[in-house]
Amino acid sequence: MYDVTVIGAGVVGGLVARELSRYKLKICILEAENDVAMGATKANSAIVHAGFDAKEGSLKALLNVRGCEMMEELCNELGVRYSNNGSMVVAFNDEERETLQMLLQRGIANNVPDLRIVEKEELHKMEPKLSEDVICALLAPSAGIVCPYGLAISAVGNAMDNGAELRCNFKVNAIEKTENGYTVSSESGSVTTKYVINCAGMNSDIVAQMVGDNSFNIHARRGEYILLDRESDKLVNHTIFRTPSKMGKGILITPTVHENLLLGPTSFDISDKEDKDTTAAGFAAIIKSTNESTKFIPFHTTITSFCGLRSVGSTGDFIINSPVKGFINAAGIESPGLTSSPAIAEYIAEMLREDGLEMIPDPAFNPTRKSYDAFRNASEEEKNRIIKENPAYGKIVCRCEGVTEGEIIEAIHRNPQPRDLDGVKRRTRAQMGRCQGGFCGPYVVELLSKELGIPYESVTKFGRKSVINFEKTKGGQSE
Repeated sequence: MYDVTVIGAGVVGGLVARELSRYKLKICILEAENDVAMGATKANSAIVHAGFDAKEGSLKALLNVRGCEMMEELCNELGVRYSNNGSMVVAFNDEERETLQMLLQRGIANNVPDLRIVEKEELHKMEPKLSEDVICALLAPSAGIVCPYGLAISAVGNAMDNGAELRCNFKVNAIEKTENGYTVSSESGSVTTKYVINCAGMNSDIVAQMVGDNSFNIHARRGEYILLDRESDKLVNHTIFRTPSKMGKGILITPTVHENLLLGPTSFDISDKEDKDTTAAGFAAIIKSTNESTKFIPFHTTITSFCGLRSVGSTGDFIINSPVKGFINAAGIESPGLTSSPAIAEYIAEMLREDGLEMIPDPAFNPTRKSYDAFRNASEEEKNRIIKENPAYGKIVCRCEGVTEGEIIEAIHRNPQPRDLDGVKRRTRAQMGRCQGGFCGPYVVELLSKELGIPYESVTKFGRKSVINFEKTKGGQSE
């Protein structure tokens, strides 16, 4: 029997498991998909929010500010890219200026440090490519950017390195109360556990209903994005927001930690929790908004577009509670959920402690983890030494991003192991450049097949039925 079972291996579930792995506990992580970080974690704005937007006194406000404080140290421990680039909310008229004043006062109430209104002359010195129509901005120096899926992967990996177990392709379909806890079941088997933490994202309301909790529901809010090539990174220095509305923080312009430029998201409430289609209307909205904010967006450098779904709860705040003994919800974790995730993990650990779970610190716990970028960040001398020991590190597989065979093989054998093309992409950036895997994709499939000992034809893009190669056309029949 496990002490704690975490349902969902996104950034919240991953950091909850990692926080609990500090203690002498038997932990299991259950994930419905073929890999971790497959929900909202893999497709969001990647912003570490300062905390001025959340309503005073809410869980969002409390956990946002705390999570922002924790993020840099956490990323250093886990070897994840992070940049404290700051954010700006821009105003185009006096009505929007009033909104900025309201956000400033809310941020002060939330204990956000160093907030201030920047007037036009200073603003355009800081961001010379902003539109001349922008009259002022709310500057939040504590805000930043991070790699969200990288954070989730490394959090789960660090939890596993410290003894936690991960089961993918485990879609929970029933939870039954037992004398000592719960039995959590799927079509592929079941686990018994003393405590259950519901971090199931878009399906967290469905999981809660399995223990009789019908107090909330989750609906999807679709957000579309456009990603530009690295040459566009220096268009802005800060993350640039428009003034927010009831639908969210608006369409933003932000550099990424990998030196691309990200535009979006749109914001549309939808009923289908799996509808991740991109639309012409969505792209038109992004183009219009971002062209209003800056003098020139080089849309000709677009390398991809994508859509993410936000899990919007019916309460207006994060839903972190224990409706029945031994079961904890972490639901409705929309923005600023990424920022808040390390603080949510702390919060849930304290809930477990207060509920009576014995939490003895494990002296063997190791909070650090080698970065997936370790080789590319090494000195030339160190790279040459590594290549001499293992020539695979001298063979470039992904030309766009400069990723080597050695890095891909190393990633395949690290916790949590990727088993599909997108899993390798999220860990190494192979396939994330201009050609989007057009050149390196087939070779990555070959490496997955060889290193995992599985048929070439069984390697998928992202699990489920995303088959890439159906059968051999040369060299005989498939085995």
